[in-house]
Formats: sequence, C-alpha cells, structure tokens
Amino acid sequence: MRRFGESVKQGQVYRPRPGVYAVLLDGSDLLVTHQAEPTPEIQLPGGGIDPGEHPVAALHREVFEETGWKMQITRRLGAYRRFTYMPEYDKWAEKICAIYLAVPVRRIGPPLEAGHTAIWMPARDGLDRLANAGDRAFLARALRDQPR
Repeated sequence: MRRFGESVKQGQVYRPRPGVYAVLLDGSDLLVTHQAEPTPEIQLPGGGIDPGEHPVAALHREVFEETGWKMQITRRLGAYRRFTYMPEYDKWAEKICAIYLAVPVRRIGPPLEAGHTAIWMPARDGLDRLANAGDRAFLARALRDQPR
C-alpha cells in the first residue's frame, strides 16, 4: 500500500487507525470539509471507523457529521497509509485511509461535528487546496477517471 506524508520516526510506536474518506463530486464541483482545529485545513470528508462498525456505514456517518450531506457511493478508489501524530487524540497513528468516490445526494443541514464547515469548490482547486498529499492523489485519480 502506498504511503504519503511524513517518514516513519524510528523508535516511535504507531497504532493502526483505519479510516474512510470520500471524494464527493457533483459534476466539476467538489464538496470538502474545512476543519478548524487543531490546524485549520481543507480535507476530504471522512474519518475513523469505530470498533465493530462497517467501513461503508462509517463513511456515511462521517460525511454526514462533517458536511451535513447524505451521499451515494459510486466505487472504492483505493487506499493509502500515512504515519502521523494526532494531537486531538494525543496519539501516534498509522492511518490506513480507504478512499471512495461518491456523489452528494441531499443536504440535510449544517455539519454536526464542531469545528467543521462544508465547502464547495471547483474540483481542480482541490488538487492544490487539500491539506493531505494522499487525498490530493486520489482526487487526481478520480478526476482522471471521469468521463469527459
């Protein structure tokens, strides 16, 4: 599985943290989330899979919590991993990130998760604005695969 981001720190213990994330395309527009804390950044909506939770259920939950939108999954794009410190959990994690292509279906309301704001942008802008190199790579793959 391809790795993005920081190099592994020798001697550091990382705990696996599986997560699911969505490239949410509506034509040439992309729905993302702006997370204010711990560092303000633009991200693909998604997050950790709770113990016993199915990955697809986790993705629906996370997208709704972070954007206020319901979505329909089109297909799984792939997965990558990254090694990082998560200050909000005080945890060093090996994030195993499964990425899905999805379509936003209906806005239910504002994001439920504190510190998150749903943002629409031209999808190509996400190639520069997404904070994570892995997210940018999978957005590029999704845009490359789109019918013209």
